[in-house]
Amino acid sequence: MDEPNENSHRGVETSTSKLVSGFVAGLSDEHRMLVILKAQLYGGTWEPMLDDLQNRLESKPYIFKLVNRIKDDIERIEQMRKFEEQHNVDLAEYVELS
Repeated sequence: MDEPNENSHRGVETSTSKLVSGFVAGLSDEHRMLVILKAQLYGGTWEPMLDDLQNRLESKPYIFKLVNRIKDDIERIEQMRKFEEQHNVDLAEYVELS
């Protein structure tokens, strides 16, 4: 069986980079903000952020608009987390964090 050569490995990296770059280019400002918060406030992982949002969502009383925003953020996080897992990437490496 042949070993993968250096050029074939680069092709996979280039393909993945293009895929991730395309995904990142399609992110809304809300998505980007969540990636920034994940990187800067939640140790680079989604789970603590999701836990925090769920905890806020369950507290009473709450503002209806905020609840809808939290639910939307949870959906955005799930989408981005799935993408990261499928492609073995950290979106924070592709989104400008400033």
